[in-house]
Amino acid sequence: MSSPSFAPSIDSLLATRPEDPDSWVLGNHPSIRRIADHVQRAAEVQCTVLISGETGTGKEIWARLLHRLGPRREKPFVPVNCAALTPTLAESQLFGHEKGAFTGAAGRSLGVFRAAEGGIVFLDEVGEMPLELQPKLLRVLQQQEVTPVGAAHPIRIDAQVVAATNRDLEIEVNQGRFREDLFYRLNMVELDVPALRDRVEDIPLFMDYFSKRFAAKYGRDVWHPDPEMLCQFCEYPWPGNIRQLGHVIEQAYVLDCAPTLPHRSGNENREATLPFTDLAKLRTAAVRQAMRATRGHKGRAAKLLGVHPNTMTRLLSQLVGEDK
Repeated sequence: MSSPSFAPSIDSLLATRPEDPDSWVLGNHPSIRRIADHVQRAAEVQCTVLISGETGTGKEIWARLLHRLGPRREKPFVPVNCAALTPTLAESQLFGHEKGAFTGAAGRSLGVFRAAEGGIVFLDEVGEMPLELQPKLLRVLQQQEVTPVGAAHPIRIDAQVVAATNRDLEIEVNQGRFREDLFYRLNMVELDVPALRDRVEDIPLFMDYFSKRFAAKYGRDVWHPDPEMLCQFCEYPWPGNIRQLGHVIEQAYVLDCAPTLPHRSGNENREATLPFTDLAKLRTAAVRQAMRATRGHKGRAAKLLGVHPNTMTRLLSQLVGEDK
């Protein structure tokens, strides 16, 4: 399916742009291309979307990319942290209230859904939404209308809902903490964002992206890792995922020193074992990064990688073969 005329192409939005936080979604892992395709299709049909993944994998950035790809991109994108919703005020925060509806309601409030009219409501950490509020959210999704607190009649709304969670909602359903009907209503399209440790070949790409981004931010030279440091970064499990990697590199630019990997806990302190396929992808990524860092100079790239020029020639030949 070709990109709709109203939206920029997915490839143009996935271009490497260090100044653009949405470049977080970059990657060569097959799952990333699959997610990008699903995002574009979901933007076209404007259905509810559930984005799952560990903390720091960039779930909100995927949601914002969906917003930019669809016809709602000129309308609001309103994020809501469901973990911060309090049972007593959540209904008013989401659906609005009338003046005098409760003590302290000195004026009318639109609420999140009406504030996002024509755009997207992003329900972050939806798995932590109070159980008593979930049937009311379900009704909003089913009826496309909200009833502000203190109002006599419902009000029609037009907002696409994108939700995100770092919990397994099927387990939450089985344990009675999340409504099954709401889960299925939200899960019309599911995007499962992989952890960084499951896409090792993308780590050099993110290292390069964050290095350029923070070099520009702090007015420093771009840092290029040597092969040993590159391997250390690729072997590290990154429990905080892409966000943690970005913080490590930014800290290095703030302190004007080489990046230092966080201390591993006891569970993480075992030697990483990468499949042979991942090692091959890591080698390819290292060659690409060395060529970018030296602006295509084969001799300097060989020196940067610590290999003989003949070896570099062979690696480049293999790279050309892989690209065909």
